[in-house]
Amino acid sequence: TLRAYDPAFAYELAIVIREGMRIMYKEQQDLQFYLTIGNENYVQPAAPEHLSREELVEGVMKGMYLYRKSGRRYRAKAQLFGSGSIMNEVLKAQEILADYRVAADVWSVTSYKELHRDALQVERWNRYNPGEEPRTAYVTEKLADAPGVFVAASDYLRILPDSLSGHLPKKMHALGTDGFGRSEAREELRDFFEVDARHIAYATLEALMREGEIDGETLERAARDLEIDADKPNPFVA
Repeated sequence: TLRAYDPAFAYELAIVIREGMRIMYKEQQDLQFYLTIGNENYVQPAAPEHLSREELVEGVMKGMYLYRKSGRRYRAKAQLFGSGSIMNEVLKAQEILADYRVAADVWSVTSYKELHRDALQVERWNRYNPGEEPRTAYVTEKLADAPGVFVAASDYLRILPDSLSGHLPKKMHALGTDGFGRSEAREELRDFFEVDARHIAYATLEALMREGEIDGETLERAARDLEIDADKPNPFVA
C-alpha cells in the first residue's frame, strides 16, 4: 500500500518521517511511504499553536489539518486548502481576502490521496454494513461545519482535489497546473497556471459572488485591483 504525503513545512516533514519509521519498523506494518518535496526556499514557520501535538500528528498523517484560522468576523467566509509550496500563496490570498471583508481559514492538505483512500474505505464499509451506524470519512468530519466556499490550490492537476468532491459537504473549487509544461520563473508560472495568491483570492471572491455573499461590484473591483486578465490564454489548452 502506498501512502503519499506532500509536506509544506519542516515540522510536517519531521512528523511524516518519524511516524513512517514507527509504523514500518516498530509496528512492522507492510507499508511504503513516499514524500513529495519541493525545491523552493522559504522561511519555515512554527507549528500552529491552536492544535495539540496529538491533533497535529493526526492531521498530518490523515491528510489535512486547520493551519491558520481567519481571526476575522466578516459575514463572507471561505475555506482555503493549500499543498506544498503553494501553501505560501494560499496564505497570501488569505490576507488579500481580508481586504474584501472575507474571513478565510487556511487548511494544510498533506495528502489528497490519503483523504480519498480513507473516504473510499468508509464508503465501502457503509455499503456492506447497512444495518450498522454509518461511519464518516475523516475529510467529511473535519469539514462538516466549515462555513463558506471551498477553494483548493496546488502545483498538481485539479483532478486531485476534485477526487474528494463526492465526500465534501459542498462544492470544491479547485485550482491547479492543468496544461503543458513551461520553463519559466515561479512567479510567471503561477500566474500562467492561475494558482498564485491573486488568482486564489479572485476565485474565492467569484465563488462567493455566485453564492450571493458578495456583490458583482466587489468582484469587479477585485479584478482591477488584482490585475486579473480575463482574456489571457487558457493554460489548459495554451
